[in-house]
Amino acid sequence: MKLHVLRVSEHAADVRDGAVLSEEERARCAAFLRETDRDRYRVAHTALRRELAALLGTDPAAVPLTREACPLCGGPHGRPAVPGNPVYFSLSHAGDVVLIAFDDAPVGADVEVYPTAAVVAETAGALHPRERAEIGRLPSADRPAAFARCWTRKEAYLKGTGTGLGEDPSVTYVGSLAVPAEVPGWTLTDVGAPEGYAAAVAVAVPRPSAPGAP
Repeated sequence: MKLHVLRVSEHAADVRDGAVLSEEERARCAAFLRETDRDRYRVAHTALRRELAALLGTDPAAVPLTREACPLCGGPHGRPAVPGNPVYFSLSHAGDVVLIAFDDAPVGADVEVYPTAAVVAETAGALHPRERAEIGRLPSADRPAAFARCWTRKEAYLKGTGTGLGEDPSVTYVGSLAVPAEVPGWTLTDVGAPEGYAAAVAVAVPRPSAPGAP
C-alpha cells in the first residue's frame, strides 16, 4: 500500500490555477462558497491526479476518472476508478489534512477532525451497539478521539466496499478502542495523522479459493 498525507495549507498556493483538474472537477470546486473548501478540494484532487499519472505513466490532466457501479443498487456512485486499470485508490480530506491511499486491492481511506463532545453525544447513536457501549464507558474527555477512530475505520471500510453510507453505519462493527476490530474480508489499519485528527485505511484481503477451484 502507498499512503500520502498532505497539509492543505502547505500546498494550496501552488494549485490555485486548478490546471490539471477536469472541467467537472473545476465546476465542483467553484461551487464551494469558502476559499478554504476550494483550496482543500484542489489540493486533494491535484495530488490524486499527479500520483495516478505517475503510476500510469501519463499526464495528470489526462487521467480518466469514473465511478464503479454501487454494489447495493447498481448506480454509478461506487468506488472511484480509472477505467480499464487495476490500480485501486481512495481519497479523503478534512480540515487541513488530505489522505490518499493506493493499493492493488480494493481500498478505502478516511480522515476526520476530532468532533466536539456535543457532536459525539448527538451522533454516537448511529454506531454499532458495541461501539456505542465502548464509547459510553469512557470518560467524557476521551470520547471524541474514540469516536473519531471508530468513524474513520467505518468510513474507510464502507468506501472500500463501494457502498458508502448506503450501508447503515450501525451494521458493521469496526471498534472504537485502540486496536481495530477484525472485519471478514478486510484489514483495517489506523494511520498516523496530525494532532486533533484520526485516520484509517481498509484493504480487501484475498478470500480462500473454493474447493476444486483452479
